[in-house]
Amino acid sequence: MFDKILIANRGEIALRVIRACREMGIASVAVHSTADADAMHVRMADESVCIGPAPSSASYLSMPAIISACEITGAQAIHPGYGFLSENAAFVQMVEDHGITFIGPRAEHIRIMGDKITAKDTMKNLGVPCVPGSEGGVDDVEDARKVAAAIGYPVIIKATAGGGGRGMKVAHDDKGLEVAFRTARAEAKAAFGNPDVYIEKYLQKPRHIEIQVFGDGKGRAVHLGERDCSLQRRHQKVLEEAPGPTITPEERARIGKICADAVARIGYAGAGTIEFLYEDGEFYFIEMNTRLQVEHPVTEAIFGVDLVRQQILVASGAEMEFRQEDLSIRGHSIEVRINAEKVPGFSPCPGRITQYHAPGGLGVRIDSALYDGYSIPPYYDSLIGKLIVHGRDRPEALARLDRALGELIVDGIDTTVPLFTALLQEPDILAGNYSIHWLERWLEQKFG
Repeated sequence: MFDKILIANRGEIALRVIRACREMGIASVAVHSTADADAMHVRMADESVCIGPAPSSASYLSMPAIISACEITGAQAIHPGYGFLSENAAFVQMVEDHGITFIGPRAEHIRIMGDKITAKDTMKNLGVPCVPGSEGGVDDVEDARKVAAAIGYPVIIKATAGGGGRGMKVAHDDKGLEVAFRTARAEAKAAFGNPDVYIEKYLQKPRHIEIQVFGDGKGRAVHLGERDCSLQRRHQKVLEEAPGPTITPEERARIGKICADAVARIGYAGAGTIEFLYEDGEFYFIEMNTRLQVEHPVTEAIFGVDLVRQQILVASGAEMEFRQEDLSIRGHSIEVRINAEKVPGFSPCPGRITQYHAPGGLGVRIDSALYDGYSIPPYYDSLIGKLIVHGRDRPEALARLDRALGELIVDGIDTTVPLFTALLQEPDILAGNYSIHWLERWLEQKFG
């Protein structure tokens, strides 16, 4: 087992990993930019190292600085959290080349899944169902027209690299295809330095369902059910719940086994998430995230498993503490992402927290690095906390979420809490009747 782990991240996820380390008796090292000198993860870690100025490009994305911090402190392993360098194959290779353990999958698996075309081809060969679309990248408008004619409109054009909704455009007919194609390529080039795109069938009212998988790197893997992440704005998740309100036990077992078998066959190590669009009882693969997800706490809640602990165990060479037959769902869990943003425009709202009170009580968890007097810097993602609730069933989880939102106090800035309070009044949300398009249509109707 490791004696010391460096967390190459910040905020709530860095704090989450530090807590797991503390429970396992492992010393933790926090890294931070100059803007994060007073951050909670820095205060809570056993050691801390400043790795650069405020911009993430000069600090949290600086591979040499993070490697140097490991060497200075004697950390034997790096946990990347999510975002930043967590899915950077070059970073993983650099870590391994310096004799440090990367707590996550091997570089080759990150590389395969980081390119969406390669990932789709790989998954198709492993028996995972995929969305009908182009066989690889599409280089020009004429090829795009041929693919669209073959699979039928509407179609979606996607960047092969990156994510977050950038480089994605929908074409509803031949007339709109050329503009969508050229716009998607331009966005992909600007955002990722890679203009390559591919085309898929655009489903009308799909849900976003993701399967949590976990492998030991030695050919054994399990699945931990699904999460429904269909409430999205501009392809960014807003609310996640587990289990999915529309997924049957038979569907869960079927797609879960397909996913677990697939990652076992490639010798995948650690946590991963295989994401699907789901419509009319069918699953269509869209991508795999080779890291811990923001929404991992809902899976932890219904299975009673600490996924970060398991990541550390597997990376150290130890065995996973469970097999598939040990995993069973207990109750229902929901997570909402609390962002420092002003609704309805969702503009970032950094600033000083004048008062903070976390909700509590049975079935309530909040993952946040906030505290009274903390100044949220303007340089990073606007996520400031995750409120997670767990109940015996979905109605109880919804009631707890409503109660916990009423207890949460974050004064001094605007947050997305009012959005969730309003959503809990909507019959479709209470019934679990929503698709990936529901939230944007609701926002348009409510705020114009």
